[in-house]
Amino acid sequence: MFRPGHAGSLPFLGGGRFTRRFKPAKVYGRIGSLEVRLARKKSEIRRAQRLRYKVFYEEMAATPGALALLSRRDEDAYDQVFDHLLVIDHGDDGNGRRWRRPQVVGTYRVLRQDVADLYDGFYTQGEYDMTPLLRSKPDYGFLELGRSCVLKPYRNRRTLELLWQGVWSYLREHGMDVMIGCASFAGTDPKAHALALSFLHHHKLAPEDWRVRAHDHLHVDMNLMPKEAIDIRAALKALPPLIKGYLRVGAYVGDGAVIDHQFGTTDVFVIMPVEEINTRYFDHFGSPDEFNAPIAGEFGPLN
Repeated sequence: MFRPGHAGSLPFLGGGRFTRRFKPAKVYGRIGSLEVRLARKKSEIRRAQRLRYKVFYEEMAATPGALALLSRRDEDAYDQVFDHLLVIDHGDDGNGRRWRRPQVVGTYRVLRQDVADLYDGFYTQGEYDMTPLLRSKPDYGFLELGRSCVLKPYRNRRTLELLWQGVWSYLREHGMDVMIGCASFAGTDPKAHALALSFLHHHKLAPEDWRVRAHDHLHVDMNLMPKEAIDIRAALKALPPLIKGYLRVGAYVGDGAVIDHQFGTTDVFVIMPVEEINTRYFDHFGSPDEFNAPIAGEFGPLN
């Protein structure tokens, strides 16, 4: 999953003082009975939160707090400022009966820098020191991705490429230049991922002008094996599919991993400058300097 890590609190969002304004739904792509679009009302965000709870807490190793246990939703204060991309199934239940209401089967939440600057910054800043990077790139617009998940029966190429279509279309629509977030390895023992983490450290570390570092008190060294001892093919096989997909597009990683005990993961910072993205993907999803929300292509980097 692509999920930013720990964050600071947003006290000024509480008490009903923050009112989310929803625009009419904008559909970014369709494949069959599935479509990807932005959430248009609070009830749709709640459905995305229920999906996240099902995946992160019931299927994976996240540890719910008392509120999450009661609500059966994965939620935090940042949900109020992020936009929420939804993959929605308008089909049937597999037995020929149409859903009473369309089902939310995949989600991503996205946060633009101009919005983050109005509140408490990016969620990822709780794990990584992004201040030097943001200060050194004042002409770039950053887009944070997080809380990505897909319902198990829908984890296939079609759904994943549709999610990517939504992210890419949103990025182009708002003129963003860089995608950031944290991608996760399952489990909290970095040594269990020594090969993959060492490969990332030696072969995919961001150039210095794009590099961020985990906060000192959270920093876990990814250099667990010498470069000459790494079997590249085995390392690629050991990478989670999502991270492998981002690397295929042209992404880099930051300096150091971070253990997220709540979610039971080992996180790495992922950064994707649009100018570095492999241009062959533009043939499927459109170039970054124009926006017309095309239907999803046949191959996406999340594959």
